[in-house]
Amino acid sequence: MEGLKSVQSAPVYTYRSRHLSSLVRTSTLRYVKIPYRNRVRMTMSSKSFNSVSASVHPLEASKLSHSDNTLPSKEVLDLWRNADAVCFDVDSTVCVDEGIDELAEFCGAGKAVAEWTARAMGGSVPFEEALAARLSLFNPSLSQVQDFLNKRPPRISPGMNELIMKLKANKTDVYLISGGFRQMINPVASILGIPPENIVANQLLFGSSGEFMGFDTNEPTSQSGGKATAVQQIRKAHGYKAVVMIGDGATDLEARKPGGADLFICYAGVQLREAVAAKADWLVFNFKDLINSLN
Repeated sequence: MEGLKSVQSAPVYTYRSRHLSSLVRTSTLRYVKIPYRNRVRMTMSSKSFNSVSASVHPLEASKLSHSDNTLPSKEVLDLWRNADAVCFDVDSTVCVDEGIDELAEFCGAGKAVAEWTARAMGGSVPFEEALAARLSLFNPSLSQVQDFLNKRPPRISPGMNELIMKLKANKTDVYLISGGFRQMINPVASILGIPPENIVANQLLFGSSGEFMGFDTNEPTSQSGGKATAVQQIRKAHGYKAVVMIGDGATDLEARKPGGADLFICYAGVQLREAVAAKADWLVFNFKDLINSLN
């Protein structure tokens, strides 16, 4: 692309958004042409990142005023144990942080962005509106994102590694579906052994000088209801009979719909959003509950 440069880096994945499994490996950090003039996608290598063991303790069920769904029904347990695929939210679920909040804090706009995140995850504003508003508060440059990824390795939630291994042992496919950014999720997927084609996430866009240009609105998770769309596409593409969605926010709850997820498990070990938790099929505060139920 005219006016764009290549930056040498460790091996990375470049992304083509038209198909769920269209990731190709390349030896450099590439800027990928898209239909917007002078905009590029940046993807980062996940090879150089190591996870940080999370020191947080999961919240307890006593924090919730409506906890009837902390004990799953037989039907819920049967669906969970026989799922063909499990789709995980990333922020405040697979990881203990909200990625965009961490990036904003790194760039000096943490408090204002965190307030928007709380509104978005609670479902009080459309997701796409909240995403655009949060990014506009700090406009992260390419160099800032690279610096953040180098200095802030992912913090994986307690029990997540074991749960993923258990699901894989049971021949259950695992996906990461996030309203966060692929640049920040690729390292998480690498740590957990989840293939890049099993990631559905947003893309930050940068200009030829590395200036922030927005995000790719063609990604399904850039819109309200996008996780439901992503789950529906995954289910249809693979012919899955039973699909489970696990997350903490309103956008995760939305994925439970005909043709999408059959079951929504709310993980409240990091963030407890009562309006979401109250509508979950199963509410858990510790991934050990899910691990033990598979034994």
